Amino acid sequence: MAKNLTSRVRKLFRNMSNDPTKDILDEQENNLQQEGTEQEATENAASSEEIPVEGLPAPTEAEKWQKEAADWKDKYMRLYAEFDNFRKRSVKEKSDILSTASANVIKELLPVLDDFDRATKANETAEDIQAVKEGFVLIHNKFNNSLVAKGLKPINATGQVFDTDFHEAITQIPAPSDELKGKVVDELEKGYTLNDKVIRFSKVVIGQ
Repeated sequence: MAKNLTSRVRKLFRNMSNDPTKDILDEQENNLQQEGTEQEATENAASSEEIPVEGLPAPTEAEKWQKEAADWKDKYMRLYAEFDNFRKRSVKEKSDILSTASANVIKELLPVLDDFDRATKANETAEDIQAVKEGFVLIHNKFNNSLVAKGLKPINATGQVFDTDFHEAITQIPAPSDELKGKVVDELEKGYTLNDKVIRFSKVVIGQ
């Protein structure tokens, strides 16, 4: 604004070089220029200063770090709570799956139990021993087939090379022949795998 006023004054009196008022105009021009410079400096200084929000002082560096730490703590607590809920939910789901699986196995074995109950009741008055034997063989086969359907398989041990992955040596005896040295001579307790995973080792006698 001051510069515009100065330009107008110069334009008005540019041809009055010999006028006595020239010195006065020059002095006024210098004063106006000085005032304009001071006003610009004041405006620049005011614009560079931070205006506090609602009259409050600007936060210090320590307060900024404290706020950031509080934010990170809040995020951590939320994340921990979510993970804890996920862990509890996973444990419950796993427990439910095991319970359901156990219930399904028991449900399929109940018919075998029913057969044993009927056979036991029939044996109280049975006189034909052969019929009793055949009845128990049928029940055994039914029970075995139910377990095989669930992935159970017996481990073949007798005559096989001793393998610690499937066999548990109970004792050693002289081998009846050279071919049985280092092999399973007798099986004391049958071993089983469930879905190709050993759940019970075969207890065997090894020839030496």
